[in-house]
Amino acid sequence: MDEQKYNDLKLGEKGAYLSIVAYICLSILKLIIGYLSGSEALKADGLNNTTDIVASIAVLIGLRLSRKPADKNHKYGHWKSETIASMVASFIMMAVGIQVLFSTIISFADGGKESPDIMAGYVGIFSFLVMYFVYRYNKKLALKINSQAVMAAAKDNISDAWVSIGTAIGIFGSQLNMPWLDTLTALIVGSLICKTAWDIFREASHDLSDGFDENQIEVYKKTIQLINGVQEIKEIKGRNYGNNAVVDIVILVQPNLSLEEAHDISTLVENTLKEKDGVYDVHVHVEPNSNGSE
Repeated sequence: MDEQKYNDLKLGEKGAYLSIVAYICLSILKLIIGYLSGSEALKADGLNNTTDIVASIAVLIGLRLSRKPADKNHKYGHWKSETIASMVASFIMMAVGIQVLFSTIISFADGGKESPDIMAGYVGIFSFLVMYFVYRYNKKLALKINSQAVMAAAKDNISDAWVSIGTAIGIFGSQLNMPWLDTLTALIVGSLICKTAWDIFREASHDLSDGFDENQIEVYKKTIQLINGVQEIKEIKGRNYGNNAVVDIVILVQPNLSLEEAHDISTLVENTLKEKDGVYDVHVHVEPNSNGSE
């Protein structure tokens, strides 16, 4: 990994730190006001933010471990540390989401619930404003350093912002003699936590099992087919190491080429994919095309 990638990963940590501080402050505020005001929705949103703390810490740990260079036991580097941390975070988020749903259902079954204090609604609006600011910062940072991890954090930020707006709507609505609306909002928040956890788990497990975007493979094929000297692509496979794509390719070339000429074509394929499509590492195997001609 070149020096620029090290610097980008280090810069990305600022976004993770900002998210952690914001989530800690908001979760404390929401849980306290939620319990004092009797708002199930605000308490659920507060618990949602506690899971976001874990997710942001996972991003931070992943970014730091990914900066470690290859060593004796990790010849390909530590790229997948971030993906593993994300999977662990998804388990914790799912557990909290289920707990929110379980607690809300029990509260609803008990009946006799009164409308929460309107202060809880104002906290929801304040939380939306804070998380929208954090989202804008992380999105700008992610685009600057081209980081999927920081962009994922930004998407989580904007998701939490909309959850807070939904929470506020539920609380304000419950003031109109509809206290059940606050409970309904809490159920929606709990469901959103579980959905987010599932999405993170699905993406992490896909990467860890060497799954790769088929559409991106087609993009690579089109790039290779335009390279002079490549007669056919026999095989192409891709996998992800963190945010870095690694591609394995078998190409067919004219059979009477010298070893040096075949090597030059191989090097051209590698450099083109790296420069044009941003592939981190390319492994090219060259075979003679017995049926081909120049």
